[in-house]
Amino acid sequence: MNIKASLTALALTAALSAPMASAEIWGNTEVQLQAGGEFESTGAPGQSTGTVTTFQHAGGWEYGDNFFFIDHSQYSGKNGLNDSAEFYGEWYSNFSLGALTGKDLSFGPVKDIGLVAGFNYAPEVDSSWVLPGVRLALDLPGFAFAQFDITAFIHASGADEQSGGFGVVDEDTSFMVDFSWALPFKLGSTNWSFEGHAEYIDGRTQVNTFGTTELESWILIQPQVRLDVGELIGAPSNRLFAGIEYQYWKNKLGAKGIDDNTVQFLAVWRF
Repeated sequence: MNIKASLTALALTAALSAPMASAEIWGNTEVQLQAGGEFESTGAPGQSTGTVTTFQHAGGWEYGDNFFFIDHSQYSGKNGLNDSAEFYGEWYSNFSLGALTGKDLSFGPVKDIGLVAGFNYAPEVDSSWVLPGVRLALDLPGFAFAQFDITAFIHASGADEQSGGFGVVDEDTSFMVDFSWALPFKLGSTNWSFEGHAEYIDGRTQVNTFGTTELESWILIQPQVRLDVGELIGAPSNRLFAGIEYQYWKNKLGAKGIDDNTVQFLAVWRF
């Protein structure tokens, strides 16, 4: 087995086995609805308006934590573009070295170090990626959490070269740096949260069913501002939220010069 295949097998085994290793000691599950905004298309010049429905879950167990989400995006084409819809999902399992070794690994703003195993799946291009790496959990004043992930970005599976339509056949190994956070705050008697993530994925060469493409490095930033509206209407707090999500995506999906810069309305139900 080559190195790439070994890393793929290791990351997949870790990600899939983590939830079964121990019962969760905390967990948050959400359904999010984002509507409006204008998105660029990497397949053809023009824009689309979008509606994104997200199901996501985060949970902690004795030796780490897990996070996954599934997006369904529905786009209404403009400027001659067709309507489209797609699914996309990601899974990350983090293994706390502090919890596993029983040692205090904190230094400076870092409170713990973890080994993270990620898995991304994009059925629209018949492809998946694994992301083994390191997580630095940060202790920042006022933050509910803040963390840096530094991982490889390894193409794990793709389309057969003879398959119809568009698919990723193979891709050079790259790397990702991701910062995610949640910062609660108050305005008067109302409760808010500023949260999201920012990622950088390095450029790489991709072989797809139409030939070879040089993908640019991309930057994706998706912050949200949420208001706890549940407590304003007499419902339990930390259950219903409304706000906005801003998306900035430089070189979207590696396409040079295709950039998103859009704001969407956000509604969240947590249960």
